[in-house]
Parts: sequence; C-alpha cells; structure tokens
Amino acid sequence: MARMNPLAPEADVDLDIAVLAIGDELLNGELADTNTAAIGRLLNAHGYRLREGRTVPDDEAAIIAALRELASRHGVVAVTGGLGPTRDDLTARAAAQAFDRPLVLNDEALALIRAFFRDHALEMEPRNEKQALLPQKCTVLPNPLGTAPGFLLQEGRCLLLFFPGVPVEMQAMAEAELLPRLEALSGDRPPQCERILKIFGLSEPRIESLLDGQPLPTGVAIAFGVDFPLVHLKLRARGEDAEERLDQAEVLVQRRMGDFIVARGRDTLAQTVARLLTAHGLSLSLAESCTGGLVAAWLTEIPGASAFLERGAVTYSNQAKNDWLGVSKRILHEQGAVSEACARAMATGLRQSTRTDITVAVTGIAGPDGGTDEKPVGTVFIALSANDAEQAKGYRFGGNREQIRKLSACMALEWIRRYLMERAQPKS
Repeated sequence: MARMNPLAPEADVDLDIAVLAIGDELLNGELADTNTAAIGRLLNAHGYRLREGRTVPDDEAAIIAALRELASRHGVVAVTGGLGPTRDDLTARAAAQAFDRPLVLNDEALALIRAFFRDHALEMEPRNEKQALLPQKCTVLPNPLGTAPGFLLQEGRCLLLFFPGVPVEMQAMAEAELLPRLEALSGDRPPQCERILKIFGLSEPRIESLLDGQPLPTGVAIAFGVDFPLVHLKLRARGEDAEERLDQAEVLVQRRMGDFIVARGRDTLAQTVARLLTAHGLSLSLAESCTGGLVAAWLTEIPGASAFLERGAVTYSNQAKNDWLGVSKRILHEQGAVSEACARAMATGLRQSTRTDITVAVTGIAGPDGGTDEKPVGTVFIALSANDAEQAKGYRFGGNREQIRKLSACMALEWIRRYLMERAQPKS
C-alpha cells in the first residue's frame, strides 16, 4: 500500500469514487479481479483517486445491499460484472430493486445488441434479449466490443455507472464513459499529477533514507509502492504549475537515485532495455535455465521485439547446455550447471553460434528443492558476452520460487541496460 510523506501538504479533496466488482469467480479464486485495478490505474493516470473497492458474489441480496451502501457514501460508483445473458447475471435486476425502479425492456439497448450480432455476422440467441432488461429511466452506455450494453443511474448525489465484467470491454467503456463524466463533475479544479520512477536494487527504507534531507518543491508529495522486485517512487502534485514542480522534483530525485532508476511511468524495465537495444542497433540472444524463458517472454511482449531479439534458448537440462550451447561436460561435471563457469560458457557458446552482438545467460536454483549447503536455493549466476565485454557473477537471491525467478530475470535485464548505458554508443 502506498504511504504518503507525512511532511507533505495535505492533498485537495478528490471526487469520492468507488468500484463494485460482481462475480462468484472473483471470490472463489477462479479469476482475478483485474477490473478494479484497471479502473484504479485509469483514474490515477488522469489525476483521480479510487477510494474504495469491493467484491460481492452473484447474489441478488448481496448486490442490492452493496449498491445501496456504496451509493450512500460515495459520489461516483463504477460497477463491473453481471450484465450477461445467463441466470447468474443479476446486476441490472438488483440495481432496479436497490433503487426502487421497474425493470423494463430498453429499446435502445435492444437495438445495440441486435446491431452487434448483425455487424459481426453472428446469430443472436433469444436469451440475449435479457441484456436489454434495464432499470427504468437509465442512460444506456454503448459497448463497442461486446453484446452487453452498460447503463448509468443518478441516485441522489451518486452517479452509478454499470459496465460488463469482460476486462477488455470494461476498459474501453470506462475510458469512453467514466472519464468524461468525472471531468464534468470536477469542473475547473486541476487534477492531481503524478510521476512514477521505478527503482531496482534499492529497498523502500534505503530510498527513503537517500531522500532524507532532500527538500522537494513546495506541494510535491512522495508515496511508495512495490511491484516486486521493483519499488515505485511516486511524486504527486496539484495545481496549474504541477508539471513544472514535478520536473524539478524528478531532477532532484535522479541525483540521489542515479542509475537505480530503471523505468518511468507505465514503462517496464524490459521496455527500457528494448529502447536502448533499438537505439544502439544491437542484437540480443538469451540462454535461460532457471528463468525458463521469462526474460524472452518479457521482451517479446513488446511490439517490434524482432528488431533486436534474435533468439532465446531455454536450456534447462545439462544435455541441452552441452548440445545447444557447447558447455563442456567437464564444466558440468566438475563445477556444475549452477556455476560462474557454466554461465560464462552458456553466454559465450550462444554468441559464437548466433553471432549476435550481445548474449546473456542465466542459470540457478529457484527452489523449493535442489539447494545444497554450498549452493542453497536462490543461488543464481548471470553472464554477458559482447565484443568488448565478457563478465559473469553469482547472486544469492531470497524469496520463493516465483520471486527468485523474477529477481533473476530482472537482474539479467539490468545487466543489459547497464552495459548499454556504460559501454555502447547509440547509432547516429
């Protein structure tokens, strides 16, 4: 949870916004509630703040109670889920009962549903008409990506917006329908502006101690968040000159954090590395063992990765390391697959066979089993091979299997980033 700098001035009062997510599958662990997080990110990016998030099952009484209570305490409530055509989709009926409105067949909603099926050359099931049963005197919200229209209700001082639970549909509708209404409600008041600096290699307490005694511009507040293994340092400000004050604050923080800042805003460490590789015009190949292709997966999530990523090899077994990468059986027998010598041989062997500019290798013990007194769980070796660099190093990472794999993958990307920043020159 983010924690505000106690020395920072108190923020202006925000629009009081809540989210209600509906669905049994969100509570039994079948699906994660990504919609609340997506709305929170959307609001934060535009200077608004989510005050409360709640999840209830597909139970009419529970939905009615939650709607009434949230509407009594918040100015805006975004509701997701339960607008489908099946029996367990109860949101529209519950909303009608919660606010004493008849449930009626909405002609506008029905026309939108029929148009969706017609435009996509799909046959409409009779039960899809249920999605047009909405509370009387609601405002229909078009859904360009699905069959379920949303709707809007004004209940006293509270504005309630109902969206489908399918994440891609909900996000498109929230951007199109929620944001404009928030802007209308907030009037001319400047929203909160935020800068996020993503830091790898320093803990929250260490970052805070580095910033102690560093005066920031008036009105700039600091908050922390964690997206393991990165720490998010958030700079926030309000007012017409908020961006200018955040520029000044970012420069001051950069002086203290230096190269530990690996990404900004919505960017990831992988995106930072991708941009640097593209700017330098260099190619990359990867040899991964304990990370199982995680580094390659993060890089190939980025459109255009083929411009720099030549290949990635998941060489999990000793035989694969020997066959594909040319790691000698002597190294594997005498020093083991988890060793500096093996990591170095993996990187150099891959580079010799691929002729790429940079190769990086990762090998280690992610656990929970496989550790020894000499090489406990969390022992990881990383190596980098390039025309002007051959280096390898061992680490002892803590945490569970997932955390060790993420730490290893991030450290491999960090090696590439630092190599490109320190040694290579961008193409003119």
